[in-house]
Amino acid sequence: MDAVELKKGIYWAGAVDWNARTFHGHTYSTARGTTYNSYLINDDKATLIDGVYAPFTGELIRKIRDVMPPEKIENIIVNHIEPDHSGALPELLKLCPNAKLYGTAKCKEGLQKQYYGNWDVRVVKTGDKLSIGRRTLSFIEAPMIHWPDSMFTYCAEEEILFPNDAFGQHYASSERFDDETDLCALMEEASKYYANILWPLSGIIARKIEEIQKMGLPIKMIAPSHGIIWRGDPMKIVNAYASWAKNETKRKAVIAYETMWGSTEMMARAIADGLTEAGVCVKLFDIALSDRTEVANQMLDAKAFVIGSSTHDNGMLPSIASFLELLKGFKPKNRIAAAFGSCGWAGGAVAEIEGMLKEGGMEIASPPVSAKFVPDASELERCRGLGTELAKKIA
Repeated sequence: MDAVELKKGIYWAGAVDWNARTFHGHTYSTARGTTYNSYLINDDKATLIDGVYAPFTGELIRKIRDVMPPEKIENIIVNHIEPDHSGALPELLKLCPNAKLYGTAKCKEGLQKQYYGNWDVRVVKTGDKLSIGRRTLSFIEAPMIHWPDSMFTYCAEEEILFPNDAFGQHYASSERFDDETDLCALMEEASKYYANILWPLSGIIARKIEEIQKMGLPIKMIAPSHGIIWRGDPMKIVNAYASWAKNETKRKAVIAYETMWGSTEMMARAIADGLTEAGVCVKLFDIALSDRTEVANQMLDAKAFVIGSSTHDNGMLPSIASFLELLKGFKPKNRIAAAFGSCGWAGGAVAEIEGMLKEGGMEIASPPVSAKFVPDASELERCRGLGTELAKKIA
């Protein structure tokens, strides 16, 4: 794939990773692959904004050569030091050793520890500007969106925001823009990205959106460092982030459970029946068989979480236990929850689940439901009743 011109003299020079299936180790599934977006500005002082993952360095350099010799690059903006964006720097700097690097103070510190390159990084802060000829770049610090070093770069003349990991998606495509691709699939990947990477940082994100809005920056294009570039309706993703950051929810419940011999699954389905009959949208997952990335995505706009497990060694089964640790880390706000489960003789899983839900800041909206061995008709009716009771509390 060749370099793609976004605006006259501004090019996408990144790489499409069609085969990526996991990210952040193996914590995040990327069924649709991903991209590593790098942007080249051909101005009086040629400038590169962000890089690519090291295995794709050759692709980045080839795309730069489509536009200019790499040796002409005078400035490299490092919005974020994570290796999927900075990995190409060691090889790239061999071709343009006199290029000046720009990033936050944390960026400078992190690049040295990451690569031991002893590079000359010019530290920038919010409000600082860099003239590159016909265009001026301004910088906006964005710590913890999603690393301490993160920042955004804005080109006023073209009204383009380069926000690195914000507003991105893991989405491999031959198209580069939102108005060229399947918008439903795109928003699904954007919400999955937010749920699994940015959800714990919602308070910070909400404040950053307000800060940028107060700056009054006109934005005609948002060019993130993963996935598709927003040009058709860039405010669509901004408005979605604003909603997710406020933890806004729908009349929806997610039931996640782990079962040993099927009894807990029977209970889960009965709870789902109670919720469905009351008009609540329900998503049900056996967590041992499900993609946790997808489960988290479904939880992002759900008001209620219903968590169940069979008891083993007086506690939860291992898959649901590790998922609850993940859920706690997301720090969801304004959610209600309930626990359920089955046991053979002495239970323990249900109390443990309820305790972890409380630790995660969720409101326990109904007493837990337990059953021994195989639930009978009355116990299944109690499960349906749990669903009905939760439905009354879901706005």
